[in-house]
Amino acid sequence: MKFQRPLACALVVSAIAATWTALPVAAGAPSESTPAEGTALEREASRRWQDSPHGRMLRRILPPGPKAGELPEPDSAGARTLARYCVQCHYLPSPAMHTAQNWPRIVKRMNWRMQGKGNLGTVMQEMMEGVEAPSEVELEALNAYLVKYAQDPIDRRRYDLESADGRAFDLACSQCHSLPDPKRHTAAEWPRVVDRMKRHLEWIGTVQGRVPNPRGELKEDRIIAFLVRNARAD
Repeated sequence: MKFQRPLACALVVSAIAATWTALPVAAGAPSESTPAEGTALEREASRRWQDSPHGRMLRRILPPGPKAGELPEPDSAGARTLARYCVQCHYLPSPAMHTAQNWPRIVKRMNWRMQGKGNLGTVMQEMMEGVEAPSEVELEALNAYLVKYAQDPIDRRRYDLESADGRAFDLACSQCHSLPDPKRHTAAEWPRVVDRMKRHLEWIGTVQGRVPNPRGELKEDRIIAFLVRNARAD
């Protein structure tokens, strides 16, 4: 399987093509969730995915990410809104998955789909029946939160991304999220981060039912060498 940058979006489109029942919400219940409630929503989503014939795809749109209580400022309105709505379709994303520039566009697209207004017309409306979308106030809080804790965009002029190590880093890491600045972590931290990302790519390979990385796109040694060389000083 050759990993491609649009893969994550393609998985989302494929996954929402499955018919499923949304998370139950009691009448009059607040639309935001506390960290504890967010964890309960995640458990309920996991149970639903297991019961659904399409559960394997639904469960694996995103690899397992942070728990609701592990989000930055978990009791804030933005974090609670993120935890409330995102687990209706997939695991909770990290705010650092995308840049501040990209998040509002992504939120708009996801909100559009939750309202049943995606590119599948009336079929999308049927698929999204029962799925709740955030209010305008919640969207404002969500966007502000995601922008605040977004991935710092990399300054491509600052690094040699055309080197063999740089190309390996660029290809592998930009497939699923915004390319991180190497200064985000220290030289001691980067190998652990790369190992975690490697498991995420393997997760995507599992979704496709194929052996991950058959063409050698993930050149782990080169990626670590690039990141360690350009890492933040201790």
